[in-house]
Amino acid sequence: MDGTPMAPLAGVVVRAIGDTTPVRVALDRLRAAGCDVVRGEGPPPVAAPAGRIELLATPEGGPAEGGCDLTWAPPGSTVAPEDEQDVQALCGLAHLHGRSLGGARPLPIDYASVCAGVLASQAVMAAVSAGPVGTRSTVSVAGAALSAAAPYIAEAAASEGGPSTVVDGSRPPFRSLDGVVFEIETLDPEAWLRFWTRLGAPTAVIASGWPLFQRRFATAVCPLPDELSGILASTRFDRTRAVGLDTGVGVVALRPPESVPDARPVSPWRLRGVGGPADLRSRWAPREGAPLAGLRVVEATNRIQGPLAGLLLSFLGADVVRMEPPGGDPMRGVPPLAGGVSARFTALNRGKDAVEIDLASWEGRESATALVAEADVLLYNWPPGRAERFGLGMEDLAERAPGLVHAHVDGWVDEGPEDPVPATDFPVQAHGGIAHLLAEGGRPAPSLLTLTDVLGGIIAAEAVTAALALRSRLGTGVGARTGLVDAARLLREVGRATGREEPSVLVPVEDPRCVVDLFPDSFTTIDGVPHPRSPWTSTPMEVGRR
Repeated sequence: MDGTPMAPLAGVVVRAIGDTTPVRVALDRLRAAGCDVVRGEGPPPVAAPAGRIELLATPEGGPAEGGCDLTWAPPGSTVAPEDEQDVQALCGLAHLHGRSLGGARPLPIDYASVCAGVLASQAVMAAVSAGPVGTRSTVSVAGAALSAAAPYIAEAAASEGGPSTVVDGSRPPFRSLDGVVFEIETLDPEAWLRFWTRLGAPTAVIASGWPLFQRRFATAVCPLPDELSGILASTRFDRTRAVGLDTGVGVVALRPPESVPDARPVSPWRLRGVGGPADLRSRWAPREGAPLAGLRVVEATNRIQGPLAGLLLSFLGADVVRMEPPGGDPMRGVPPLAGGVSARFTALNRGKDAVEIDLASWEGRESATALVAEADVLLYNWPPGRAERFGLGMEDLAERAPGLVHAHVDGWVDEGPEDPVPATDFPVQAHGGIAHLLAEGGRPAPSLLTLTDVLGGIIAAEAVTAALALRSRLGTGVGARTGLVDAARLLREVGRATGREEPSVLVPVEDPRCVVDLFPDSFTTIDGVPHPRSPWTSTPMEVGRR
């Protein structure tokens, strides 16, 4: 397929009204997909105060109905945010970002607006992929923020003691004896023990620090014992880095945005055609408000980024079935539980089916191949090469599933540091320049709110809709690959906040559970725990009306 233009929206024309961050982000994404953009004049309409994107023409050249409205607040809100700062205050992002700092702090980037822009782009792509559906989608910036806060809201609601609080200790990042600011990462408690033992930390201190470090993804706090940060402060960076290499702990220095090479791929989703012609007749039966209805997605992901991508596809109507190991995903049992299942797991995986398959066995791999062969999309976040090891790579499935969309949800995507470092949120923030974008008082530090995980999941879902549109044009399978580094790149490109500099006059929520009272129509309740509804809503349109 070399030389094939990867422009899934070639021939699509949209008109944009408004010049807000979400509109600019959405238009950049749509242009990258080959869409032509016409700029409308005047301010956004009252129904779309954050901007409007209207479909004007389809790939076939005919007229189109629909598009995407952007608002600040979702329907049924008891409050009326007017910009990014208000959204962060009311949706809990300011609280979560500042939780480890002792008080609410707004992110100095237009984070919720960027997420909303990608969601708007995805809404347009999904509508084009499904054909004319006669609806206009609405994405609110607050709804995007609620998607980011969802696991924290679920955890707070399911916890007997309420949300996590700050206790005394030293939070990452660390500073070495020679002044290098850096992050460390490992998902292995044995590697954690080896690392700190080599550096001379007492065993009791090492043991007390591990659960705090491991849970920082869920709690947005990481008050490590002062003894640990003191050891790193008295050690030169090269020594710490060497110990990390030897013990299996990733060590990565923070980089300012200007020092991050511009490695932007030709396609934001690294799309490419796979195999020869395919019969694309499937169960796909788009309907109003569900442009992906009937599509089957097989998801093999864990943690945040991949499961969120699958959840967003299900919100668009796709049938999502998870492949989990024997005994189920271990994350199902992580406290706090609600209805016998982790509240955080439910926040990202509700509404999906699941099958347990042992991919280490020949029988399991055969079962997985048969399952995927009947699907439209394979969504996975295995490390590079593992899909091929399981016999589920693009070339492996070219004959049995020639029209399959292969969506690899990755981390570093070949843009990682020189040393091996787990591709998780905080190292990506550090290496990708985000820690410096968030700097306060000259001190760069990654947010303990999982920024690249959430935005990376939204981008991964967008990649699937782009790949589906390209599949329709090429008549073949399509490969897509996105990573956390793409989320970091997008945040760097948008840069520091573009709105007003003074803080919101609205008092930030101090407990994630309070968000539910402010946006009651945006939540559904499962086993007593509130979970945000789809970030998209759809409005039927009369023929010829825009």
